[in-house]
Amino acid sequence: QVHVVESGGGLVQAGESLRLSCEASGIQYNTYQLGWFRQAPGKEREFVASIEWFSEKTYYSESLKGRYTISKDNAKNTVYLQINNLKPDDTAAYYCASSREGYCTGYVCTDPRSFDSWGQGTQVTVSS
Repeated sequence: QVHVVESGGGLVQAGESLRLSCEASGIQYNTYQLGWFRQAPGKEREFVASIEWFSEKTYYSESLKGRYTISKDNAKNTVYLQINNLKPDDTAAYYCASSREGYCTGYVCTDPRSFDSWGQGTQVTVSS
């Protein structure tokens, strides 16, 4: 069972940057992707980016591409989400999750139902 813990959120001003971390444990041979999602109050959970654990191929939301960068540190078993030029619309809880067994095998996976082992989330608040 994969276990993830997010950190790195906070209160920032528009235009600033943040790097969120997702520390993962229990990674198995059949763990394909770790993904970042975000959820603003009153809105559905939205795909942001994901990375294939072993190949490190990355996928991004088309609407958010450009300001977000996902990366991985193998030594620390940690996936990062760098967010630049933050905007008030980026205010949300950001979650990390691993793909379900047999899902997201080499393709972009944007449906939250394709992921399980969710973390508790880390809050990002951007003031204008």
